[in-house]
Amino acid sequence: MSRAGLLLAFTLLPQLAHAWSEPARGSAERRAMMDALRPHAEWLLDAPVEFVVGELRVQGNSGMAMVSPQRPGGGAINLARTPMVLRDGADPDHMDGTDMQALLTRQGKTWVVVHWAIGATDVWWADPQYCGKWGGVIPEVC
Repeated sequence: MSRAGLLLAFTLLPQLAHAWSEPARGSAERRAMMDALRPHAEWLLDAPVEFVVGELRVQGNSGMAMVSPQRPGGGAINLARTPMVLRDGADPDHMDGTDMQALLTRQGKTWVVVHWAIGATDVWWADPQYCGKWGGVIPEVC
């Protein structure tokens, strides 16, 4: 192998180590990840919700999701009328809408949400504590 080829291989190696994939629309894996998110979203935003997927990443048994919950058919969620505000006292003025981010882990065939937030105003998943388990799906911050 040429010197340039070796240099290219070593340059790309770290990127390949963090290669993640996005589950295809309609796939069982994508559906399982959305099903794992749904109870958390419905607890705070009320049922029913569906998701517009911004980012969905999987590497091995680690996953990351960035979704926008909405009502079926595309209806907007009125934060002021959600359990998150009415029951829990959250202030919609201190939230970034209903966007949801989550770090998930796969246990067998089941996806489990481990860390998540709705309306976060910071990049909470950039904390180095998450890099050991989820670095492959959040390489931008790890």
